[in-house]
Amino acid sequence: MAAAILFSTLSRNARGCRRMSFRPFSSSTEAIIIHGEKNADGCGEEEKKDDLRSRIFRVRLPKRSATYVLQKWVNEGGEITVSELRNISRDLNRSHRYKHALEVSEWMVSHEEFQLSDSDYAFRVDLMTKVFGIEAAERYFERLPPSAKTCETYTALLHSYAGLKLIEKAEEFFKRMTEEANLSLSAITYNELMTLYMSVGHFEKVPQIIEEMKRQKIAYDLFTYNLLVSSCAASLNIDEVRRVLDEMSLDPGCNKSWLRYRKLADIYIISGRLTNLDANAVVESEKDITQRELISYDFLLILHGGLGNKDKLDQIWRSFSMTRQKLTGRNYVCVLSSYLILGHLKEVGEIIDQWKKSSTPSFNSSMCSKLLEAFKDVGLTEEAKSFQKLLGEKGCVLMDEIQ
Repeated sequence: MAAAILFSTLSRNARGCRRMSFRPFSSSTEAIIIHGEKNADGCGEEEKKDDLRSRIFRVRLPKRSATYVLQKWVNEGGEITVSELRNISRDLNRSHRYKHALEVSEWMVSHEEFQLSDSDYAFRVDLMTKVFGIEAAERYFERLPPSAKTCETYTALLHSYAGLKLIEKAEEFFKRMTEEANLSLSAITYNELMTLYMSVGHFEKVPQIIEEMKRQKIAYDLFTYNLLVSSCAASLNIDEVRRVLDEMSLDPGCNKSWLRYRKLADIYIISGRLTNLDANAVVESEKDITQRELISYDFLLILHGGLGNKDKLDQIWRSFSMTRQKLTGRNYVCVLSSYLILGHLKEVGEIIDQWKKSSTPSFNSSMCSKLLEAFKDVGLTEEAKSFQKLLGEKGCVLMDEIQ
């Protein structure tokens, strides 16, 4: 899958107009618009229970009505709370049952005792897009009362434009947000537009948005840095990648995870040969992927490795290795770096075996040597020793023992 889609899953981070926790493509509004399937069919334990949530999740066919279940529950004397409705609607959304999620949300709207929050309105914008299309979402947004047209609802509609790759509409709407709406924006809104640009290959536009954030004194979050680093790498501007990583390490909000990410990226830059890539080459897979997009994919691996998200790292590498394209030495060095920093030597050994057996011209001993040196240079001596020992076990003795 293309790097754009990956960004929209990343990140796929806590989103809202407060603080983000990478839609890659999961994009950047996920606390408002919750994606990702929690339960494949929304059932299981629900079959054995008789509470409101279980009853609704047993209604699997889209043509059947969640509204009927809600009304029947009330008629039987059951109680309903606003927090319960929110949780049910979001769980339905995670299970891709958008129509039922919207019906539960409609129930909240139609009963005045339930006070809707900004996040509720934003969530409804997303559901409108999924169930009825973007035009319905636009009509819903425009009909909202002024008090409900907040940062969250604006960003939710921008997220919908970005997800559908409606560039002109997204740019016009973003301009409206920044010039007309008098909103107090955070990095999350800017991330949405940058994510869109990354998904359509307009990497040169990302620094322009960053400059606007600087003018407006908008603080970056981790996803902002990831987008900026990825756009620079995709444009093969490695000097700028180094500069951004240096800036990142000096950020007052930087924590240990960010520093680990910087170490990984340093190792990747030292080890890889990005400048030798054919940036215009099209690689065959389920979807056409350019080499530029693949670099973004690599940085996604590094991001999750740096943050210690092994499950995500496994998932991304598994998807990557299943594409029909030929992996490069850069791809292998990238994933090796991520697993090594986390201490997962079993996976490192498996990847070395894959690399040696792959259709890549040859196992690149030079790149492995550089990787060893890079780990030493950033003070990860134990990881370097483990890597050298593993290479020896695989019959790949490359250099003198590390002191």
